[in-house]
Amino acid sequence: MIRAWFVCSSLLAAGAGFAQAPVSAPPLPEPPAAAAPAPAPAPAPRAWGSLSPQQQQLLQNHQGEWNNLPPERQQALARGSERWLSMTPQQRAGAQQRFSQWRAMPPDQRQVLRQRWQQYRSLPPERQQQVRESFNRFRQMPPERRTQLRQQWRQMTPEQRHHAGQQMHAPQPSRHVPH
Repeated sequence: MIRAWFVCSSLLAAGAGFAQAPVSAPPLPEPPAAAAPAPAPAPAPRAWGSLSPQQQQLLQNHQGEWNNLPPERQQALARGSERWLSMTPQQRAGAQQRFSQWRAMPPDQRQVLRQRWQQYRSLPPERQQQVRESFNRFRQMPPERRTQLRQQWRQMTPEQRHHAGQQMHAPQPSRHVPH
């Protein structure tokens, strides 16, 4: 869930590739129906004993209810604990901060972020890569420039935002200079 929050907040910060979008920003374009992947098979239940001792310690609050949890939840908790154990102390501190921010959000804002995460995950891999690259470019800008772009974004109409997003990802003509 922390990763979902991070990507969704990244999408909010990136906007159409260069600015922060308000919660009411238009959704990402829907992928064609033919591109939808086949549903994954239901995961098998995970036995408590199959978790490492470190995972069991991390998930000890769930031990009594483990066998009653849906297999999807068991798998998600197991994957989350594996990720947590592989993080550096600095990464863990950042994850805790983001989780605190997530918990402080109103439920409707969380729902918007969940929807945007699902929209992002449904994009083709090359479009996901474009979104990540746009966010990274935005993150590397000086704070004053990011603030300026956010203000510009907030002042745009939904149509202008859509057009700006299209222009950001349109192929650029080569800049060949004749000799």
